[in-house]
Amino acid sequence: MKRTLLILAMCIVNYAFAQQSGNIIFSGATIHVGNGEVIENGILHIKNGKIIAIQNNQQAYTNDKTAYLIDVKGKEIYPGLIAPSTRLGLEEVEAVRATLDYREVGELNPNIRSLISYNTDSKLIPTVRSNGVLTAMSVPEGGVITGTSSLMKLAGWNWEDAVYKADLGIHLNWPSMRIYSASWAPSADEQRENTAKNYKAIINFFKEAKAYAELKNTKTVNLKYEAMSALFTGDKKLFIAADFSKDIISAVNFAKEFGITPVIVGGRDAHLITSFLKENNISIILEKAHALPARDDEDVDLPYKKAAILYQAGINYCIAIEGSWQQRNLAFEAGTTAAYGVPREMALRSVSLSAAEILGVENTLGSLTAGKDATFVISSGDLLDMKYSKVESAWIQGVEINLRNNQDELNEKYLKKYGISK
Repeated sequence: MKRTLLILAMCIVNYAFAQQSGNIIFSGATIHVGNGEVIENGILHIKNGKIIAIQNNQQAYTNDKTAYLIDVKGKEIYPGLIAPSTRLGLEEVEAVRATLDYREVGELNPNIRSLISYNTDSKLIPTVRSNGVLTAMSVPEGGVITGTSSLMKLAGWNWEDAVYKADLGIHLNWPSMRIYSASWAPSADEQRENTAKNYKAIINFFKEAKAYAELKNTKTVNLKYEAMSALFTGDKKLFIAADFSKDIISAVNFAKEFGITPVIVGGRDAHLITSFLKENNISIILEKAHALPARDDEDVDLPYKKAAILYQAGINYCIAIEGSWQQRNLAFEAGTTAAYGVPREMALRSVSLSAAEILGVENTLGSLTAGKDATFVISSGDLLDMKYSKVESAWIQGVEINLRNNQDELNEKYLKKYGISK
């Protein structure tokens, strides 16, 4: 008995040391790299928050006495999923205004930073990461230029701990050319006038911001123009929300005038203009893979097939979901695209490596390759399948995170109340 306790104590000490040094080998799992490759019966070696090696030769590290070996045979390892356009951390209860911090007064607010409003104590965050989403781009909303987004880790004491890439992009809501005839809509002339007004305001603002960025010395600092300056050097990305084909084409041509290659967010009609998108090297953050058709004459399953159309056309795209708590379904939306024509590992890529490429963090995130951050999840089933997915552990930069959430606590509470065993 004493010997057993001693061995157990030594194992705990060794694991604690391995956690501290981050030198751990996960052995025997099926590893989904995130770039389309699958490694059967593989090993994943991490150290000090980075991936040291990933391969199927399990003899490679048997002599590494300092590494802690974890047997994950029969499990699936995936890169941590990336939610590319969300209100996560900026919204808690949709119906309670005091918990909403994603919208600012005014129309042109590039200097508004989602970063400093990010709430790491949100109860939504644990529910999202328990389904494999480990990083998310929190985006401000409201107005024409909504603000500056940042990529956040879904763990940390405060926003300084949680930030992964600060101030990575400016977000622009492109004025739609569509004229609505619904009872709630203003007159057609008024809609055209508002569109022209917003378009003119955007053009003038970008011209002034570019002129400001070209000044070598400025006596007066303009915070709005300062936030825009990095767009013109390529250090920030421009994300343009546009859905209809005319709007997408107009937005891309506008950005080209300023030497910017934008990312289109939404892209409802992107499947209709794939040649244009390919020619201009435009990436798409495709929203609403789970939705009804937008038009009466569209196929009932068109929203499910759009990703396959973009994939077959060679367009770089990733999957996104509007809102905050909805991000927990990100893997399942990618799974739906796999059922409608996207190869399964490419569907995984659309919420991992492709998202990382579009957000500009592909050198450190998005796939399980040597040298990148050790951000991954271990599941006992297919992560993209709602029926079989069960995330058992998750790691962000080599640190295991707690997967318990409010829903787990409520489940246990009421099971106990009514005397029901799990």
